[in-house]
Amino acid sequence: MAAQRAAGGGAHGRPRATAAAMGGAGLLLLGLLIVLLQAAPAGTVRLHRTVTKPHSPSTPTGRRRKAKGLLSSKANIQCLRSAESRSNSLKIVGSILFPVKVYVKLDHSSPHILCVTNRLRNSELIDPVFRWNGPSGYLSSANSSVQISPTGTLILGHFRSDLSGVYTCSLVYKLIAAQPDKRLTIKYHIYAYSDPQYYYELTVQYHAAPCNSFHNTSFGRALLQILNKLVADLSCEVSLIKSECHHVKMQRGGLQSEMFFKFSVTCLDTENNKLCRQSACDKPHRLHKAKDLIERFFKREVEIRKKSTEPLPEIYYIEGTLQMVWVDRCYPGYGINAVRHPDCPECCVICSPRSYNPSNGIHCLQCDTSLIYGATTC
Repeated sequence: MAAQRAAGGGAHGRPRATAAAMGGAGLLLLGLLIVLLQAAPAGTVRLHRTVTKPHSPSTPTGRRRKAKGLLSSKANIQCLRSAESRSNSLKIVGSILFPVKVYVKLDHSSPHILCVTNRLRNSELIDPVFRWNGPSGYLSSANSSVQISPTGTLILGHFRSDLSGVYTCSLVYKLIAAQPDKRLTIKYHIYAYSDPQYYYELTVQYHAAPCNSFHNTSFGRALLQILNKLVADLSCEVSLIKSECHHVKMQRGGLQSEMFFKFSVTCLDTENNKLCRQSACDKPHRLHKAKDLIERFFKREVEIRKKSTEPLPEIYYIEGTLQMVWVDRCYPGYGINAVRHPDCPECCVICSPRSYNPSNGIHCLQCDTSLIYGATTC
């Protein structure tokens, strides 16, 4: 069934292949790709030679850096996102009026969570007794992931998804020795979170051989291999999401076959890579660099084709069809919700009860029957 022309492609850049060119499609297309790969300037994809550019606050990277280590207090709610390098020095004070939200990064330690209010923090407490309870009941330092100081400060280590939930601290104390005991309960909502797993989604179209030809399949494999070689030195990889062949009715012309490719471009974790500076190892930086290399590759293909006096190959890139879109995603059971979590607006926060995320989407969906944190089914 004929597919409609994708928006933004235009009719330009679509010269029709000659009959002579159709015969040597396999050799010509592979030869073109090899020439393009060899034409890339030496060292352009070496990680240790990249230069970091400043990021605008409006870019995904700029927004992420701006949000990192965020600490704020509001009139009706107090929230804290634990920063990796600062969690050991951050301290959170509770409230008897409202629950305090705390965000702890997966596999990291929580900040110091105090069993006092702002008023009591500056007071002398006589014979204080602290008792912490979590989602699984009574908390004790006998648990390897729990630390409770003699002054009632709670630290949760190696935070996991199943540690998310409601935590309460019961405090019994006196302000004056002759007075009876005073009691109060402080409640915290502690959420696991992770950074978004972002990637680029790449779509591109090629003039193709007839849709039943094996040349199209061979070309798709060759193109994927070349794109992976382009970004390999950045510790990034390209994966094929899908490829489809369609018959397209040309403007004032006949039908022609076109291949529609969709790829994902992701960067791997290289925190232990000693060959690059810290700024060059930054995952968003490497992902933007990969995007630049891929765009340069397709631009170079058009330039080579325009300068060549050889007949067109059977399969060639249709100028103007390349699109690369930034995509955020969260692990199943996590989602981004700037309304519910305004102080961690770009974090993938664990889904609360009555919500779930079954896939690598970016939002927790409503589910009235879900009673746990991090649900992946409803």
